[in-house]
Amino acid sequence: MQDQPDHRDAPQRARGEGRLVTKAFEGRTRLAQLYQEGCAKIRLPETFSPDMEAVLINTSGGLTGGDRVGWKIVAGGGTAATITTQANEKIYKASAGTAALSTRIEIGEGAALHWLPQETILFDRSSLTRSLDVDLAENSEFLAVEAVLLGRKAMGEAVANGFFRDRWRIRRAGKLIHAEDLRLEGAIEPLCAQSAVLSGQVAFATLFCTGPRTELLLEPLRQVLGASNGGASCWNGKLVARITAADGFALRKILVPAISVLRNGAAVPKVWHI
Repeated sequence: MQDQPDHRDAPQRARGEGRLVTKAFEGRTRLAQLYQEGCAKIRLPETFSPDMEAVLINTSGGLTGGDRVGWKIVAGGGTAATITTQANEKIYKASAGTAALSTRIEIGEGAALHWLPQETILFDRSSLTRSLDVDLAENSEFLAVEAVLLGRKAMGEAVANGFFRDRWRIRRAGKLIHAEDLRLEGAIEPLCAQSAVLSGQVAFATLFCTGPRTELLLEPLRQVLGASNGGASCWNGKLVARITAADGFALRKILVPAISVLRNGAAVPKVWHI
């Protein structure tokens, strides 16, 4: 009989899959389906709002090479939900392989979904491939933020080398309306020092918004951004803002009021302040 490979010494890898489906019932957004497996957990805090808030949790405490976590969110017609994370997603040094973090979102007719995860922290020699795929109905609303910190400056950390790929694909009624790919590879620190990249900043974020009120939000958002290291544009029914900052604290000082503008004055989820 042929010898079988011995996996006893192979490093343990985190695996997680979470799925959340919402439905409209008596004027409120209700849970239609919840599935969680492995290190992926979903919690639904009680609120007085008819909208739903969901908190995604990676119980492994972070990701490293070979880990896999996937989320799927389906907002049923006429529902409104905010999806956030319990804490920053930490991407640790990878001895081998690449961590994968994927998110798939579907938003039904007349539904609104706000994708507001807290920042992703990349540590030196980390390796991450991340993807965001969104399918929108013709008259639905979508708001998203993705923020990245290259180490924690207050802790004296820096990301000299590593790998990070971020892929977005957003479609409305089956038509692609937004696509972008970011790739940082190898010697990240000198790359991000270039003026055409981050000019030495170590915190950056992208804000995306599309929906019936998108064009009306551009000027209020620009007023909030002010003279910060950021800018916003609106075209073809979508709004995109890019922000850079010296560290995570400075980035949050810009992000929190910017998100509130795009949420029609509503605050960021409470877990952002814990």
